[in-house]
Parts: sequence; C-alpha cells; structure tokens
Amino acid sequence: MTIAVTNLRVEEKLYQNRYVVDSGRPHIKVRPHQSPSAKLYALTSVCPAKCYELNDKGQVEITADGCMECGTCRVLCEASGEIEWNYPRGGFGVLFKFG
Repeated sequence: MTIAVTNLRVEEKLYQNRYVVDSGRPHIKVRPHQSPSAKLYALTSVCPAKCYELNDKGQVEITADGCMECGTCRVLCEASGEIEWNYPRGGFGVLFKFG
C-alpha cells in the first residue's frame, strides 16, 4: 500500500472559504491595552487565519475579516477580558466551502 504525502499549508486551503464582512460591526474586539499580556500576544502566532497583528505601538490589533470563528482567541483570552467575542450576525461571517 502506498501512502501519498502532501505538503499543504493552511493558507492554501483558507482561500476556498468566503467571508461576508459586517462593515462597522466586528464580532471580536481587543480591549484597549498599553502592552499585551503573554496570551494576547500569543494570538499573533496561533490564530490560524492570522487576524491578530502588532501595531507600531506594540499593541495587538485584530482585523476580523477572514476570521474562521474557530474559538482559539476565546479559549486564550476571553476569560481574562482582553477580548470581547460574539457570534457574527446572521448572514455574516465565514462561509465554509466544504462544510
């Protein structure tokens, strides 16, 4: 039996999903902070859609467009109050092509 190994990156599959942007109403907000906690900073590398980035002041910012609604940020930061997370309104958010 032969097993085919394919080296796929997450980014190569993400383009197949579609996202309906709810302009002016992001479903995730990062609370104002001077410097990010370790968990908030971790979102810059663990978010599979790469929605979190550091700005020029060293603060974590989010661009919720393209969010896969996987819940990684909720698990890491919602209990501490560093982010505010809500489900997108009906008809908005991620549309998975194969699921």
